[in-house]
Amino acid sequence: MPTNCDPTSPVLRIAVVGYGARGGLARLVASAPVPASVVAVADPEPSARAAAQNHFPDADIVAAVEAVGRPDGIDAAIVLTPDDTHADVAIPLLEAGIPVFLEKPMAITLTEADRILAAAATTGTGLFVGHNFRRTGVMKTLARIIGDGLIGEVKTIWVRHFVGNGGDYYFRDWHADRSRSNSLLLQKASHDIDAIHGLAGAYTRRVTAMGELSVYGAVAERLERPGQTMADWFSYDNWPPQASPVAPVVDVEDVSMVLMALDGGILASYQQCHFSPDYWRNYTVIGTHGRAENIGDTGGGVVRVWNRRRAWDPRGDLEFPIHADPEGHADADQETIDEFLEMVANQSWSSPGAAGAAAAWEALVAARQAVAVGDLATRSLRGGSVPMDVPPLPKVVADRLP
Repeated sequence: MPTNCDPTSPVLRIAVVGYGARGGLARLVASAPVPASVVAVADPEPSARAAAQNHFPDADIVAAVEAVGRPDGIDAAIVLTPDDTHADVAIPLLEAGIPVFLEKPMAITLTEADRILAAAATTGTGLFVGHNFRRTGVMKTLARIIGDGLIGEVKTIWVRHFVGNGGDYYFRDWHADRSRSNSLLLQKASHDIDAIHGLAGAYTRRVTAMGELSVYGAVAERLERPGQTMADWFSYDNWPPQASPVAPVVDVEDVSMVLMALDGGILASYQQCHFSPDYWRNYTVIGTHGRAENIGDTGGGVVRVWNRRRAWDPRGDLEFPIHADPEGHADADQETIDEFLEMVANQSWSSPGAAGAAAAWEALVAARQAVAVGDLATRSLRGGSVPMDVPPLPKVVADRLP
């Protein structure tokens, strides 16, 4: 429990920068155990400001980020702007001494991610990246199975990602434009790259990839959607994939395959398809004494374990229910916001050598490594599948690690 969550604790003043499709994260502030309140929202889009005013009637709603960047007026900022703006938004806030929650991915290139990390290291300001998927029920269940030794030492991880909502999520707005998102191995796959690293207990050192724009690039009807976010056009009736208009610029891959060589000789693969009819992730984790696989990735799903020699049997030897939100990752979103506010309340990043500071920097390195793999895999798949090596951390960042 946070040290300042008693009723007499001061209420943290939170500014929100960007109030688009992920604006719901800001509304979770009111449900956190740490007393906190959204006091300002900045977004250049009038419709976003109108939505923010509706949800936060007592907050200052402004168009310019600079209007919320006053250290004497806020205690922390939640940055939910488009991915390509993360460095330009987060770094001035960090330099102003304002702790930042930065929605994942940290950035769309390794260069930008390292700029953000360097700013956090040199200023000593708290930074937290919102990798919520590591906090989901399915990931906690898989991690517990591994930790309990039920499949032995992890040697390989295979991930199949059926992005059945990909057309609505990523091909009707800026996500489809590589100049804005780089590729969906950043915006979408960073979840899973981070999870692979966490389950393996190791980071990727070499990556290669293949990918194609197989379906959405051939859709002739293009449509601008000014002032709209994904909630305005999302519908399961948008099927088949070619039946609905896409964004004016569509040049990111809609199917990708990545191979990763991790430290310790662990191998992993990740496959992503944005025109599948169903929407879920399937993880297979194979160790020296068995394997685990999830069937469904939300509440109501299960993780099965095979750890006896056998012929084919879909039931496995052990079965573990996934305890989580049945519709998505709202519970993980809340946990993510709670952890950030606790970090701000306790200033847990500010004591070098302390457990809280070490954990905060470990999480930041993990977020950077997820960007590194996504960025380098994108370069690989667009450059003839040439293997790419992940470079070391910048010295200013490495020096902060315990």
